[in-house]
Amino acid sequence: MRRFVKATSLLLLITLFLSCDLHDEGEKYELVALPIAEVQLPESFILNERYLFNISFTRPDACTGFRGFEVVVEETETHTVRHVVAIGAQFQETFCPQATETLQTQMQFVCMYSSPYLFRFYTGDDPDGNPQYLEIEVPVE
Repeated sequence: MRRFVKATSLLLLITLFLSCDLHDEGEKYELVALPIAEVQLPESFILNERYLFNISFTRPDACTGFRGFEVVVEETETHTVRHVVAIGAQFQETFCPQATETLQTQMQFVCMYSSPYLFRFYTGDDPDGNPQYLEIEVPVE
């Protein structure tokens, strides 16, 4: 019985490795931060309520698609801080129109803490390469 289990496990492992193609010739892309142009937040939150934020972001070309948001949480003595970056997948195409376009999407949010929220939305880099943020504080009622 033990031999059967070992043989089956080995067969399954070999099948797994053979089914993975390490030289995939599919689409190639890299994840990039997309500057956030505008955000619409409520004036205040109610604890345990769900919200949808309207967020406008800029994509640099037609080969970059929106993939979602990266949200990093930070707690301070006075605030619950959320660093928000729009993430895009920039596909490596041979021809890619360089037309900058502003698009709009929504981000879902649940107010889970009673301390005020400080949102820091990534808006791009300054000429020296330092990240810039749109900061919005929202109190909780």
